[in-house]
Amino acid sequence: MTTLRGAARTAAVDLLKDYGASAGVKLQTYRARPASIMPPTAFVDVVGEALAYPANVLPQRTIRVQVVLVHGLFDSGEAVDQADAFVDGFVDWVTSDVHAAGGNTTIGVVEVEDDPTFVPEWMAPEKQRTYFATRIVLEVYAAG
Repeated sequence: MTTLRGAARTAAVDLLKDYGASAGVKLQTYRARPASIMPPTAFVDVVGEALAYPANVLPQRTIRVQVVLVHGLFDSGEAVDQADAFVDGFVDWVTSDVHAAGGNTTIGVVEVEDDPTFVPEWMAPEKQRTYFATRIVLEVYAAG
């Protein structure tokens, strides 16, 4: 049985994979933090959830899936141009598939922020590098 959180995580990864393939980007994608990074790489970093119980209305769940898209080792002009093109295209891609997490849900990109000094702190110190990355937050909304 797929949970709503699981469906949100899967939708985020599938949307990244599908857009990357359509754009000709050999993007490595992971459902969680990877053991190693070889840009371009995207992975789910954080999943959070807000619950609401309004009176006389079905419960509402809003799941935020934060993905990290690693472009390269530094923020060169080329990496920035690639990041801008990918993010613009990805936002449009997600907008065209609002039910990617399930028929009774909607998904959309709600936040994008570049991180020019991203360091994968979960890795052993000798494997840590400083990368140019973009954090993208997708929000999945479900009622009921």
